[in-house]
Amino acid sequence: MPLALNINPRKYLQALFSACQNVANEASTSSSEQKEFNLYNEHIDNLHQFSGDYDAVIICLGGKASSLPELTNKLPLRTCRGVIAEFQLPSDTVEKYGSQSPSILSDAWLAFQGPCTVSVGSTWQWKSDNHDPSVSDEEARTATEELLPKASAVYPGISKWDYVRARAGIRAMPPLTANGSLPLLGCLNDVIGERSNCAFWLVGGLGARGLLYHGLAGKLTAKAVISSDENMIPSEFTCWKAIKASR
Repeated sequence: MPLALNINPRKYLQALFSACQNVANEASTSSSEQKEFNLYNEHIDNLHQFSGDYDAVIICLGGKASSLPELTNKLPLRTCRGVIAEFQLPSDTVEKYGSQSPSILSDAWLAFQGPCTVSVGSTWQWKSDNHDPSVSDEEARTATEELLPKASAVYPGISKWDYVRARAGIRAMPPLTANGSLPLLGCLNDVIGERSNCAFWLVGGLGARGLLYHGLAGKLTAKAVISSDENMIPSEFTCWKAIKASR
């Protein structure tokens, strides 16, 4: 894919946060109404903690959304643990991966970060509830045994690279529907089944394609929240409410 890029999620989110802060500051400067964009790093046990402070709350917790007591056994999410293995080219290797050479998406994807570092992923362990990003030696060995043959099929040179480390994460996979596997969006008040002066909304089930979906999902949800109208969101993203939750 011409102009394709590798994205570092943490750095991307930090830049996105800074951009939102700049928009809020510019809006405050150009109007009499003060606008703020803040980050509060606080532990939340349940949704009731938000009720007195906010008009609306959008829940974006990925695979941990169901850990909230109000949402336990109410979301049709399928959890899937994935392990990524990192490799480096030995320093004495003359032939390096070209700076203009592409990353590769196949049965295993290869994301190159410069000529000497590559991440290879990812495994799929369905119904896992292991949210620990660290990976045991046994899990890492199993993952590399699965990933290397797939990577070698499209890039045989990977055999010259040395394994460095592995890390893992949980995907929150949406249910399979006639429209495909689409994110879960919409108002949660009926799902929660409790009256509150705060409206709760969900952006979830982005699965392994969060980078592709997050802009559209965020824009649709923001419009719906501001207008207090779930009908602003296409029904394909809200029909999950009729699906029995995964247990």
